[in-house]
Amino acid sequence: MASPYRRNDRREEPKQGRRLGPRPGAKQAPDPGGTWLWGWHAVLAALGNPARGAPLRLLATPDRARRLTDTLGADLKIEAADGASIDRVLGRAAVHQGVALRIGDLPPTSLDDLAAPAEGVLVMLDQVTDPQNIGAVFRSAAAFGARGVILQDRHAPPFTGVIAKAAAGALEAVPHARVVNLARALERLEAAGWRAVGLAADGPSPLAEVLDGGPTVLVLGAEDEGLRRLVSEHCEALAHIPMSGGFESLNVSVAAAVALYAAQQARAR
Repeated sequence: MASPYRRNDRREEPKQGRRLGPRPGAKQAPDPGGTWLWGWHAVLAALGNPARGAPLRLLATPDRARRLTDTLGADLKIEAADGASIDRVLGRAAVHQGVALRIGDLPPTSLDDLAAPAEGVLVMLDQVTDPQNIGAVFRSAAAFGARGVILQDRHAPPFTGVIAKAAAGALEAVPHARVVNLARALERLEAAGWRAVGLAADGPSPLAEVLDGGPTVLVLGAEDEGLRRLVSEHCEALAHIPMSGGFESLNVSVAAAVALYAAQQARAR
């Protein structure tokens, strides 16, 4: 029986040292793994990519759920959710457009598979870490028909939902390889018949004059530091994008788009 001087419906503060988490030895739900993706184009492309495996969870508002079943079939297992519920899962910063997907990570391609046969264009990113920029580079790579994108293991982020959203589905369409050492990767690519062209603000030649239409690796560095010395030394040519507006450099994703367009034009000549 409660004391008359103490209410028994009042929530007490936990005493110091009191365990609030699960008891030792208590079973916890296993982590399903995978990555949360969001945004209509990113989710639709991931669902259509068999390399991702089966969806682990798929949340959608009623309108988006109807569009998904109309596009992919009624067998798709969708959890009905409103926008606020999806916000609670992803966080308010995610512009999810009414759909969120937890699915297996995207497996990389080996450098040798990406390089054979030696034709077209590859993009190599040297210490580019901004997720929005990486996603935008993939989008441009898809738009201009690049063969793939090469990143370094230690200096490139995992493919999160932010990258997938910025790529707008291109992450599923453009193969990628992750390598330990970019300079050694360029040596292997050269041996396989590729020519590396590095973009640098102080490159001696305009990009259009350097591109010859052959198998080309466009090498781009981070916007603040550019290409590292060892990487630039492994490029056959260094080139700049001519600009007349008084700016010395472009955002790396914009530079990639310009360079990919120039490479496309060179192949068409």
